[in-house]
Amino acid sequence: MDDNKVVRDRLPHEDCGAEMARVLYEDGHWYCFKCDTYGKEKGEDFMSHQPTTPIQGVINNVLSQGESRALTDRNISVNTVKKYGVTAKLNKHFYPYFDKDSCHVANKVRQNNPKNFFTEGNLSSGQLFGQHLFPPSSAKYITVCEGEIDAMSVFELSGSKYPCVSIKSGAASAVRDCKTNLEYLNSFDNIILCFDNDDAGRKASAGVAELFEPQKAKIVKLDFKDANEYLRVGKREDFTRAWWSAAPYTPAGIINLRDIGSQLYEEDFCDTCLYPWEGLNEKLYGMRTGELVCFTSGSGMGKSSIIRELMHHILKTTKDNIGILALEENVKNTAFNIMSVEANARLYIKEIREQFNREQLNQWEKDTLGTGRLFAFDHFGSVSNDEILGRVRYMARALDCKWIMLDHLSILVSGQEDFGDERKSIDVLMTKLRSLVEETGIGLLLVSHLRRRGGDKGFEEGKEVTLSHLRGSASIGHLSDAVIALERNQQSEDETEANTTMIRILKNRYTGDTGVAAHLYYDKDTGRMSSIENPFDAEREHTEEGDINDIPFEI
Repeated sequence: MDDNKVVRDRLPHEDCGAEMARVLYEDGHWYCFKCDTYGKEKGEDFMSHQPTTPIQGVINNVLSQGESRALTDRNISVNTVKKYGVTAKLNKHFYPYFDKDSCHVANKVRQNNPKNFFTEGNLSSGQLFGQHLFPPSSAKYITVCEGEIDAMSVFELSGSKYPCVSIKSGAASAVRDCKTNLEYLNSFDNIILCFDNDDAGRKASAGVAELFEPQKAKIVKLDFKDANEYLRVGKREDFTRAWWSAAPYTPAGIINLRDIGSQLYEEDFCDTCLYPWEGLNEKLYGMRTGELVCFTSGSGMGKSSIIRELMHHILKTTKDNIGILALEENVKNTAFNIMSVEANARLYIKEIREQFNREQLNQWEKDTLGTGRLFAFDHFGSVSNDEILGRVRYMARALDCKWIMLDHLSILVSGQEDFGDERKSIDVLMTKLRSLVEETGIGLLLVSHLRRRGGDKGFEEGKEVTLSHLRGSASIGHLSDAVIALERNQQSEDETEANTTMIRILKNRYTGDTGVAAHLYYDKDTGRMSSIENPFDAEREHTEEGDINDIPFEI
């Protein structure tokens, strides 16, 4: 389609909501720069602006010509209009484009009443609007704008002193147009970018600025919508001040701390949800969106039970949507797990579930799943890292999930063949998950296993967990905002000890407070985990009074 000529541009595209991002080619196909899609025009006389009779100096086209007159609705004088060769006839304005040989090869046509935009000629062979007027290196400064009107406005606002040019097709074409004419723009000492004051304009400014060496491109920070608005409302001095104050572009994420100003005291917005156990809140001050929290332990320590409690707790104490990626169970098990917390009964066990009638089950289902705020990943077999990342992003962006549970990291990397190295695979995946949290602002609760341990006492017997025990890679600890370890001696003959999980904070980026935070007792009748006082203090006090040889704990 690159060989086709553009016959109309700046057309709306209803599918993606773009107002002026679609271009129409002479064969009837169109392309949208905003959503990067092609299509075939229907019900449109797309040949109405096709070339007719060739004329000298023009590529296979007839180009309209009007008279030079001031654009009063834009407050642009006749002198500036004549400078740029813009003409008008009836309700149309013609903006000429020239090629590298200064041949007039295309017009951008702006029609009023009804409002419409299209092109005449071969716009693809044209340079930047106004480029033929200003030879390379002819001034210390050149201003690049987003549209023809703005280029003429800046030229007039600056007293007609410095070159001003425009890209050809709005913000969507900014980088491509400037890259095509990079040698020309680079011949000037300073490149001033004055694009529209909107998200598209700011993004285009950054993209163009990155084409040049550091400090060369400067971006004008506008208070109004665009340069022409300054001209129309008579704010010449304000624009001049903004133009001269244009700051050199710096890549995203690098700022001079001096420039923070009052923003230093503006709180960054994040949602906070307290944990259901006070001991964790005392150290962690709750869970926050924009953070990645990792839960880790040996097998059978209660990770899934805690995640189950947190799902239910967030559901009941917030109005937020929750995403669940439980890779070791199907969605039915996930559903029964959440209902079990509501019912105070282990409904995920079929024999226990059958003790209740359908009416009771339906009520628990209504109070949890029926809220419509829980979304689970229905997976089949093994899944790739990119597939998981895509599902997390979809839950965050499309389903508005503020909290997402991923259980668990280890299963994702255990079967990966991408790198053949579990440590490296975990590094890559953790980096992508960390970036995804920053991108979407979600609160990600991640489950990870510990590496297998040799020796005489394993994690299943209550071995104390440290960050060095995290499976595979130090990146889990480095990239998590908090790491919460679960410790339990499930082999103990004492029932209380065997069913009590000690919660240890291994990392706490928010407050720095680490150590034992809580003791949670698992009730086998209800399947719930509740906070209790440290049951081991009494054991230690008892043994201190007896024979030291009778102490059952390591000291």
